[in-house]
Amino acid sequence: MQWKPNTTVAAIIEEDDRFLLVEEKIEGKLVFNQPAGHLEKGETLIEAIKREVLEETAFEFIPESLTGIYLYPNPSNKDITYLRFCFFGICMKKQNKRKLDNGIVQTIWMSKQEIEQQDRIRSPMVLNCINDYLKGNSYPLTLLNYF
Repeated sequence: MQWKPNTTVAAIIEEDDRFLLVEEKIEGKLVFNQPAGHLEKGETLIEAIKREVLEETAFEFIPESLTGIYLYPNPSNKDITYLRFCFFGICMKKQNKRKLDNGIVQTIWMSKQEIEQQDRIRSPMVLNCINDYLKGNSYPLTLLNYF
């Protein structure tokens, strides 16, 4: 049987030493995460991250670099593994009249210290991605090819 990971994208968005997160309801619990979601059929990774940020924050997102690629087995379901592509970028225009994606309660800006003090972070990947970004991990988007 062939195994395939769930391909996801996530965004690191920093402004004034604060990171844009979403508070979302997952399995009845409120948690914090980067704007993130699944790659859809026929999308490029760049299209996916732009769509996910728009859907979850109402901001138009311009990815500037790739921060890292992460393979993360879901600790509560051993049959699910995520392959996460994390992008750094900037937010441009906000579409104020746009409703946030189903399950998203709010967007919130937090410092790294505030994030570290949270007990409602969706997964360790959130801080891992932020730490890699702060270490200077930055790879050109030309690493990603679509045929």
